[in-house]
Amino acid sequence: MQSHALLDELEWRGLLFQHTEGVGAALSTDTITGYCGFDPTASSLHVGSLVPIMGLVHLQRAGHRPIALVGGGTGLIGDPSFKANERSMLTLEQVEENVAGIRRQLEHFLSFEGPSAARMRNNADWLVPLRAIEFMRDVGKHFTVNYMTAKESVKARIETGISYTEFSYMLLQAYDFLELYRRDGVTLQVGGSDQWGNMTAGMELIRRAAGGDAHVVTFPLVTTAAGTKFGKTEAGTVWLDAERTSPYRFYQFWLNTEDRDVGRYMRFFTLLARTEVEALDREVAEHPERRAAQRELARDVTRRVHGEEALRAAEEVSGFFFGGVEPAALSTGAFVVLRAEAPFAEVAAAEVAAEDDGRFDVVKLLTASGLAASNGAARRLLEQGGVSVNKKKLGAADRAVPAEESLLAGRHLIVGKGKRDFAVLRVR
Repeated sequence: MQSHALLDELEWRGLLFQHTEGVGAALSTDTITGYCGFDPTASSLHVGSLVPIMGLVHLQRAGHRPIALVGGGTGLIGDPSFKANERSMLTLEQVEENVAGIRRQLEHFLSFEGPSAARMRNNADWLVPLRAIEFMRDVGKHFTVNYMTAKESVKARIETGISYTEFSYMLLQAYDFLELYRRDGVTLQVGGSDQWGNMTAGMELIRRAAGGDAHVVTFPLVTTAAGTKFGKTEAGTVWLDAERTSPYRFYQFWLNTEDRDVGRYMRFFTLLARTEVEALDREVAEHPERRAAQRELARDVTRRVHGEEALRAAEEVSGFFFGGVEPAALSTGAFVVLRAEAPFAEVAAAEVAAEDDGRFDVVKLLTASGLAASNGAARRLLEQGGVSVNKKKLGAADRAVPAEESLLAGRHLIVGKGKRDFAVLRVR
């Protein structure tokens, strides 16, 4: 097989799982257009979606044209591939809302300008108007039931049961490939290895219905070295949407990567050069306690997904919780993040003022923040030496603190109880 820069890049990164014969020659002959489909089962993609997204990024970096196909039509049915049960049906309104959210996220990764400009497509444009008779005549006639049931994704569901709706999903995805071949000259589909059966069905349809050649490249499904599902935490799925998973928690997810996984993840999810990745591999082997690779991985992916400002705020908050960063060093953006991670309340200055002007009553700060249930409980905390304001430990005699000197960026201050419990107050 003739080699190509894209395949070589995917190979060393561990992203190349399967491909059809002749794909290297096709990539080397001319600029091609390739696509990847994204299932709109939610209004946000999650970190598991980053593998196919990065596949499209590498395709574009190699000089080819990427198309991100959002399944506004197929999302009304649901892909049965390697799912134990049939998915719940979504309404048209839910799918449209999800498609809009995913579209915004994909635009962070791909360039939509220049000779290799990316495009967005929604298969609802051709699937929703498609008539049943037309579909069965023009698509269904090219596939035997034997061909479809032989696919692993369908075979796994035959014994437990699969509806005709989900059984037809393979043909709809194949039809997507044919439509994109006709509309945009697409000759390559990329995706996860669990999609191999659906993707090769599309190749077959292009060959039979249009006499064309097409190819498929798949990426591995990611698991952790411990064998657990990638992208899941105790709190649940790690989303790309900042409203679902805050930039701080997103950053922490990558920062907490195990040493056994960080080398693979740097290859999968960043655009770091091979020399940089291999240097970080050596750093992990020689000085794992420094966590240099995890830090670089967290910075790179968080920056790409949420932007430089969100990364900076996430790093500041991480440093506050775990790295000795003083509250006075926190920016207004960091306080926005911190307010989502710790108890937060907004109060008027008069509500927490001490009897003498120009100071805040610490007892009132503790109750306003929720760290103490009553004034009596707040006084006992002070007497026990378990209270701090802006990480400055207070004693039993410290019943008040200077007001203006205590206010940090955005008129915030941080009240602490013990070593780990913090609450954020914003004083109007």
